[in-house]
Amino acid sequence: MADDLAQRPIVIKRIKKVAGGHHGGAWKIAYADFVTAMMAFFLLMWLLSAASKSTLYGISDYFKTPLKVALAGGSGSGDRDAVLKGGGQDFSRQEGQVQKGIINEDKAKREAKKIKRERAELMKLEGLKKKIESAIEANPSLKKFENQLLLDITTDGLRIQIVDEQNRPMFALSKAELQPYTKTILREIGKMLNEVTNKISLSGHTDAKPYPTGDKGYSNWELSADRANASRRELITGGMDTQKVLKVVGLSSAVLFDKEDPLNPINRRISIVVMNEKAEKAVTMDNPTLDIDIDDDPDAELIQNPESNTQ
Repeated sequence: MADDLAQRPIVIKRIKKVAGGHHGGAWKIAYADFVTAMMAFFLLMWLLSAASKSTLYGISDYFKTPLKVALAGGSGSGDRDAVLKGGGQDFSRQEGQVQKGIINEDKAKREAKKIKRERAELMKLEGLKKKIESAIEANPSLKKFENQLLLDITTDGLRIQIVDEQNRPMFALSKAELQPYTKTILREIGKMLNEVTNKISLSGHTDAKPYPTGDKGYSNWELSADRANASRRELITGGMDTQKVLKVVGLSSAVLFDKEDPLNPINRRISIVVMNEKAEKAVTMDNPTLDIDIDDDPDAELIQNPESNTQ
């Protein structure tokens, strides 16, 4: 019996004691980290919502800085006297170099105002178009000629075209003498054009049938210009302000209404355009310049430094 007890293995049972209950306190550390992270996240969201567009753009530009250039210095896409070398344009510099973020913000405001003006102008021209169409319907002397009156909105503004028909020409044959019904139409239109402040342009058009002398003598170019001027005089007789006319041109058969049939009578027409702001500026500006935003141009660096193109 004593030998059996001596040979029995000795088992040592170790009991691990955990302080703070059976779950321990590690979860408290994890929870604290989570709360801290959430607080930092909401703080970041609050700061972003309170920052202006220029500030956000500056922050974005800051993180575009190449790390190697920022730490070691040297040339880079934005190398200059700045807090950090390289990266994009220095948004903190005031003299000799405008702040890029502010430029973009101002540009967005200008674009928004421009779009608002264009919409208001379009609505005004649409209103004038409807008024002229209503006047044609209400006036018996105009209604019978409604097939010869074409109205549409173009990129230049409201276009009113008075076209020839086979048996009802607007002018005497090969002359700038207006027919009586054409005078009536132009005078009625002239009254309504004063209701908007927009300037107008007139263009005369002919078909492709040339004069016997060709272009060496009196030709379709002179005829179309004379007809446009005759129409201008009738608009003024109808009550239109003389200062509204901005351009009068004769285009001969250069711009055909029916390109498939150059001799179609519908090609003989007078076009009156109530111009929008953009079209007016295009006419009034002498040799207008073209504005190019270098920051938005993918070849901006090449434009600024043409010698850099070594390919």
